[in-house]
Amino acid sequence: MTKLMSKQNRLTSRRAVAPVIATLLLVAIAVVGGSIVFVFSQGFFSSAQISGTPSIESLKILGYDARDATSLTMHDGQVVAGLAGTNSTNGLQAGERIAVYLKNDSVQKVTLSEVRFAGEVYTFATAAGGTLTTGVGGIDGAFQIATKGDLAGGLDSTSAEIQPGQQASVVLQLKDPIKSGRDAQFKLSTSNGAVFVGTVVAGQQSG
Repeated sequence: MTKLMSKQNRLTSRRAVAPVIATLLLVAIAVVGGSIVFVFSQGFFSSAQISGTPSIESLKILGYDARDATSLTMHDGQVVAGLAGTNSTNGLQAGERIAVYLKNDSVQKVTLSEVRFAGEVYTFATAAGGTLTTGVGGIDGAFQIATKGDLAGGLDSTSAEIQPGQQASVVLQLKDPIKSGRDAQFKLSTSNGAVFVGTVVAGQQSG
């Protein structure tokens, strides 16, 4: 009888860890584990940011010149006579040109891979000698980039790139006629897959 009682006393005298201490131990383990994961992940993202380049692109549509006229006003206010094409009273005709003003607000250059206007696809065409020619003599359904509006200084259009912070005019030679007053969607696609959309009213000028 005494042996059983003493054994029972020994069993009941053993106590588990207090709930407060157990909670503190769990919190400490979680903090240590979280710290280790944070240190490793921080080193990974830092190295990735240093070695990589930003991929965020930002193009702002500043305005356009889609008037039914022979002259074309560029993004810097320069008026180029004879660049738009023939003056017509029936709206914009195929072969005539319009200009849309852009600004690259991103920290890297943006390369335009495709331009859509009024449902038609326009592809980039390099101007002969890097200079846009006046009159209707280019390629219908093509677009070119003009970073300088001074014809004497040359309308450079050797690539579809717009540098960071640069303003430029996208000059489109129309595929199809467009009636004056019609709202036409202007959609830009870049080589990185970014898409920018605006609206151009045929026969009007904005910006």
